[in-house]
Amino acid sequence: MIIKGKVHKFGDDINTDDIISAKYLVSTDAKELGSHCMESISPDFTKKVQPGDIIVGGENFGCGSSREHAPLAIKGCGVRAVLAKSFAAIFFRNAINIGLPFLESQDTDAINEGDILEIDLSSGIIKNLTQNITYKTAPFPKFLQDIVEDGGLMNYIREKEKKHV
Repeated sequence: MIIKGKVHKFGDDINTDDIISAKYLVSTDAKELGSHCMESISPDFTKKVQPGDIIVGGENFGCGSSREHAPLAIKGCGVRAVLAKSFAAIFFRNAINIGLPFLESQDTDAINEGDILEIDLSSGIIKNLTQNITYKTAPFPKFLQDIVEDGGLMNYIREKEKKHV
């Protein structure tokens, strides 16, 4: 699976309240949540983000509460993947549950806002097409790619059950 998009860059310790403010947690609609994604730290983020774009963060991306709303908001605004130095464990699990791919790389400092990245989830190759630099990270496991392609864990399980009936 190849993902290509423009970078929206954030720093370290981006918490779930930064991603989606608690006042919007009355909804579980991805598009509604996505319309408010990152607004507390980047008020014009949803005006700039385009379907297929990529968020690049630093250390401890997605720290904070355990709610699934944060990765859902990211996916709901059109972001196709998140690349960061590290992720909070609960964000990691919630991203899988809703089918949002994420990769860890220590090379995020060299990536700039607006760069165009091409991420090959199968090989772990990340190409910065703007800077003509290639990075390598661990490949995104095939079964996680299948979950992403099915739109999240519940859809993946439903599809597996259909095949076994």
